[in-house]
Amino acid sequence: MNAFNSNPADGVIDPAQPRYDWTLAEVEALFELPFTELVFRAAETHRRWFDPAELQLSQLLSVKTGGCPEDCGYCSQSQHFKTATTASKLMDPDAVIAQAAEAKAGGAQRFCMGAAWRDVKDRDLPKLTAMIGGVKALGLETCATLGMMTVDQARALKAAGLDFYNHNLDTGPDYYDKVVTTRTYQDRLDTLAAVREAGMSTCCGGIVGMGETRADRAGLLHQLATLPSHPESLPINDLMPIPGTPLSGSEPVDGLEFVRMIAVARLVCPKSVVRIAAGREHMSRELQSLCFLAGANSIFVGARLLTTNNPGRNSDDALLADLKMRPMTPKAAVPA
Repeated sequence: MNAFNSNPADGVIDPAQPRYDWTLAEVEALFELPFTELVFRAAETHRRWFDPAELQLSQLLSVKTGGCPEDCGYCSQSQHFKTATTASKLMDPDAVIAQAAEAKAGGAQRFCMGAAWRDVKDRDLPKLTAMIGGVKALGLETCATLGMMTVDQARALKAAGLDFYNHNLDTGPDYYDKVVTTRTYQDRLDTLAAVREAGMSTCCGGIVGMGETRADRAGLLHQLATLPSHPESLPINDLMPIPGTPLSGSEPVDGLEFVRMIAVARLVCPKSVVRIAAGREHMSRELQSLCFLAGANSIFVGARLLTTNNPGRNSDDALLADLKMRPMTPKAAVPA
């Protein structure tokens, strides 16, 4: 069976038509395609939905750092591990808004706010809604990642002006308990369901380089491709090993394998904005360019991603100029 058939019975091949009935075997088959064929198909699909010369520029700020009760094996902010990260309280909304204004002045189109929590507490909603509303008023797309959340909490954040909620699945379901034990895969799926029920867009992806196999990576993308609606934003992180965390000694994923991950993500979720998230700090210009060719159309800008480094804006500007790429026009830039 051709993995692109929107209806396998009629033999019609449409690589750009979104599907929600992918089988795991079909996703695995995409990973096994010859590299150039896979990238060609992904690039073709990308052009059906997006301008390949456009790139969405997002900036991420840790609004509450460290002290998290979860034991995610990749994370410097877990209280289970001894890392260099120092815990801090939730930032004042005015300070967040000021940093968002600087991000916009530097060219960012979306501003993402991350808090190291297991879940959102109602007592924190007034501060959260104030910072979200202030960032939205600047004309930026807004995104937050705050842990697990109820439908009512999601509705409150949406009413404040939150456009996207990030809640990653991290990896495929078969490998998940090798990475996290303090919350279940179903917990993550339930939070995504709450976000969708509140009418908010989802930002959901995962991490490669945690010791998982290609089959596990296919399992992650299969989960995303068979959600009731594909994530509007799909970040793929390349693990940044953090000293003191259980995954600090993980073997890096080969660059071509990372490109395969981007290409398959583009094919199974053709309308999603696919982001190269963490890990660009150790990627060459050539590897990043291959990712753009394979369908990635978003990056994080700014010197920091929560607690890890990110390429400087000068190097990003030079890369985009050399590739003759330009910032994507935001879809939600009008203040609420």
